[in-house]
Amino acid sequence: MTQLRLTLALTLGLALTGLTAFAQDTAAPTAEAPDAAAPADDLAMGQPAQDPNAVGTTYSKQLFDAWDLRCVRTETGQDPCQLYQLLKDGEGTSVAEINLFDLPEGNEAAAGATVIAPLETQLTAGLRIAIDDIEPKIYPFTFCARIGCVARIGFTAAEMDALRKGVKAILTIVPAVAPDQQVVLEASLKGFTAGFDAVKANNAALPAPAP
Repeated sequence: MTQLRLTLALTLGLALTGLTAFAQDTAAPTAEAPDAAAPADDLAMGQPAQDPNAVGTTYSKQLFDAWDLRCVRTETGQDPCQLYQLLKDGEGTSVAEINLFDLPEGNEAAAGATVIAPLETQLTAGLRIAIDDIEPKIYPFTFCARIGCVARIGFTAAEMDALRKGVKAILTIVPAVAPDQQVVLEASLKGFTAGFDAVKANNAALPAPAP
């Protein structure tokens, strides 16, 4: 690869040198320079890197106060949705995000959630979640990727009731660079009940997955 780059650089350099010499030898004294302000018709204007309506892209279907009903486009147009909220710190900086999804009845977890925290999170400290003044729980991080470190958690029926009736959920993470400190994030529960009911209604209408 290095040799290829050197070859290309040398080729371009020689070509430019040749063109310059040719221009100096053949240019007429009365030649006028082109108007730099004149529009050029050979400029590449670019195009979107991805179709915003392509299959697999996400979009906001409806807002429920602090929550966003986000869906993923499918080929059939029957799109699965989750309930989303971007979490910010006390200074208004975006730090993490949470996505809640419904689960079939009969499981220990009445609903699930995916929380994405920054890559600089202290993984061994886990993710701490408290709903109002209810005793908090600590959840492990499952894996890290380019987008951040992911915790996949489950909420019991009692915890879902608390979320529906509550005012805020408090999420706490620990920075890896400052393990003696905490980053506290508040997720407003305003609109949560209506938003999660919309998730359940939307996904209940989806066709059953193929066996």
